[in-house]
Amino acid sequence: MTSTPEPEDKLDATAIVVVNGPEDASFDWRRVDWRRAEDDVRRLRQRIFTASKAGDLKRVRNLQKLMLRSRTNTLVSVRRVTERNAGRLTAGVDGEVVLTPEAKARLAERVHQMTEPFKALPVRRVYIPKRGSSTKRRPLGIPVIADRCHQARVVSASPSGRRGSSRSPTGFARAAAAMTRSSRSARSSRARARSGSGR
Repeated sequence: MTSTPEPEDKLDATAIVVVNGPEDASFDWRRVDWRRAEDDVRRLRQRIFTASKAGDLKRVRNLQKLMLRSRTNTLVSVRRVTERNAGRLTAGVDGEVVLTPEAKARLAERVHQMTEPFKALPVRRVYIPKRGSSTKRRPLGIPVIADRCHQARVVSASPSGRRGSSRSPTGFARAAAAMTRSSRSARSSRARARSGSGR
């Protein structure tokens, strides 16, 4: 029976301990458990929303920082932008479209490993037809794909980014909903005044 000699010191240890995954290992997009990732992000969003409802701003900020540092949030955001959004095949000013799983994995790494502060690139301006008019056109700005991923990450971290948090039919944040409610109540009071049923 042979035994390997025990290291005398921590520096003598031959085994390398890997913490939080290897730095240079390639990431496999196909092996991500998307159900678990979506559930993790959903639970953290729920915690942010609950803390926001309770008025605990310190906890909200800490949870938002946790969400923005979360690798799972980055993966879910990249997946949302590159696989689910209608504009996933539309390139921005850089001309980059992410189609292969390897390219999606590289994009997720690039978005998550940002060392310098985020600075958005210019948007590509496209003119599309206005609804209800055959001659008028309206401008549409198309951001680059990395900027769309950053926007999706930030929306996940905002308490109003949670679906169903706004009771307005427009789906916007509460400030916009207040404006909609005030204009709606003004319209209804004018309609009541016209009909003579001023309650």
